[in-house]
Amino acid sequence: MVDVGAKPSVRRRAVAKAVVRLLPETATVLRHLPKGDALATAQLAGIMAAKRTSDLIPLCHPLPLSHVEVVLEVVGASVEIVASAETTAQTGVEMEALTAAAVAALTVYDMAKAIDGQMTFDVALVSKTKDEPR
Repeated sequence: MVDVGAKPSVRRRAVAKAVVRLLPETATVLRHLPKGDALATAQLAGIMAAKRTSDLIPLCHPLPLSHVEVVLEVVGASVEIVASAETTAQTGVEMEALTAAAVAALTVYDMAKAIDGQMTFDVALVSKTKDEPR
């Protein structure tokens, strides 16, 4: 792991976005799949994943997250997922936001794969910010 011991702890925030593209008929039934409500399940999965990022990504610092939010919205034939993570720490929180968005997208995929074998998704970092040290 990178030594961040000399860096000051500052407030940090990151936002990531995933877009799951699916068939239009799949988009209309995401809350009523055989496995259950894909959107609610994916939201919870994303939050849980953010909290476990350092267990999943080698050499990633474990961070004390102060806030994680995962919002899913069906937009046409896609699910847009916006995940944000916040902390006060010595290193950034972008991996937590990206992990939350990715795992939420994977959860939608897993829950709908039986009825839609054509799904694809992308994940990207939207922003990362930090307060100036005092």
